[in-house]
Amino acid sequence: MRWYHYIAVFFAGSFLTNVVPHFVNGISGNPFPSPFSTPPGKGLSSPLTNVLWALFNLLVGYLLLRISKMTSKNKLAIVIFFLGILWISINLSLTFADKVK
Repeated sequence: MRWYHYIAVFFAGSFLTNVVPHFVNGISGNPFPSPFSTPPGKGLSSPLTNVLWALFNLLVGYLLLRISKMTSKNKLAIVIFFLGILWISINLSLTFADKVK
């Protein structure tokens, strides 16, 4: 794999992880922060906005995963994929900690 494949696999993990909170809240009918709320990431967006945002993240994550050419045999790529998941998970937990207060 070339160096940019590893960058793609890192962000694939990030985008694919970002699907979860937006999709779950959206299909549950719950308003949830998104980049389109006011203020961005702090205010609440509609469930439909969150479902659409989740699907966009899913598409981008899938495309990045395809571009990365990651295989289960490439252990470094798998570690970098999970580092992308870890990075966005920590950021999302800190960002959304005050959502319901």
